[in-house]
Amino acid sequence: MTHNASPILLDTFGRPLRSLRLSVTDRCNLRCQYCMPEEEYRWIERSEILTFEELTTLAGVFISLGVEKLRLTGGEPLLRRDLPRLVALLNTSLRPQRSANGNHGASAAASSSGLRDLALTTNGLLLAAQARDLRQAGLDRVTISLDTLHPDRFRALARYGAVQDVLAGIGAARDAGFDGLKINSVVIRGFNDDELADMIDFGRSAGAEVRFIEYMDVGGATHWSASQVVSRAEVLDRLRERFGPIEPLNLETQGAAPADRFRFADGTTFGIISSTTAPFCALCDRARLTPDGLFLLCLYAHNGLDLKHPLRAGASTDELRSLITERWRARRDRGAEERKTLRARGPLFQIEDLRRDVHLEMHTRGG
Repeated sequence: MTHNASPILLDTFGRPLRSLRLSVTDRCNLRCQYCMPEEEYRWIERSEILTFEELTTLAGVFISLGVEKLRLTGGEPLLRRDLPRLVALLNTSLRPQRSANGNHGASAAASSSGLRDLALTTNGLLLAAQARDLRQAGLDRVTISLDTLHPDRFRALARYGAVQDVLAGIGAARDAGFDGLKINSVVIRGFNDDELADMIDFGRSAGAEVRFIEYMDVGGATHWSASQVVSRAEVLDRLRERFGPIEPLNLETQGAAPADRFRFADGTTFGIISSTTAPFCALCDRARLTPDGLFLLCLYAHNGLDLKHPLRAGASTDELRSLITERWRARRDRGAEERKTLRARGPLFQIEDLRRDVHLEMHTRGG
């Protein structure tokens, strides 16, 4: 069934299901302090990880219910072996229409029914070697995480890897023909909040839009504290001091995207994802699927719906659609808004919770 033939699936607050984040692995090759600060972690058994065909089947069910956007996440998704094959499989199965010249970019996606946007979020370390293959397989867009431009800070934050490899990945993505590159940068007070202007300058030179992300108290952020959060208002104030007037882009431009977007006088655009101080729950149209098939309604959710076992037990497409439909229609999640109202706000989960259930980790649920 194509998206055009699908009724709009709404939750209890009237929010449609339009976007799905597919976490393809819980493994990561970094140990960033805001996501994986501990020394030891539990991992999902390999036999429990969904195959590419299973991921495509479930993605197709979500597409039939109105999802238009898929984003591949992790962990670090480029650690999943032969990821371009999954991209190609999603394309051929869920995006039947192609332009005459075979373009997989925004214009081709806009002309097709069903899947309209297929994106990837990566830390960039392995991107240089895979960017061209991913583009040729049909990936539309890439978002790269880059929290600092300083090699010593990068190593202090992530414990592994090198910032030069991330920069090489950004360049390779641009050379491979990815338009609309985005750079995600988590801002932490006292660590990298003095790099805001430098990151904007780098984004200009790299042909990428920077999106600053408020430090969030989710998943494995066991060291989070409110004092480390640099708010959207403060980010804007600091950027005005350096670059002058900032124009907010209108809501029609932003839609239900998580980032509030802004523009400088020279036309440079940037975004701020302010889930901590100014949540966008009222417009949230996204769901998440963990590598082993747990359907999550919110990044802050404490539990989810298992789709793997029904799928492997032979559930029909209609049966899977019914499971997803029932869960989404009952959705009342407004996790970030609820967290904001807490007087004494600390990490969402304690270490013992994370060790008991790997699905509570950010590196499992896909951020």
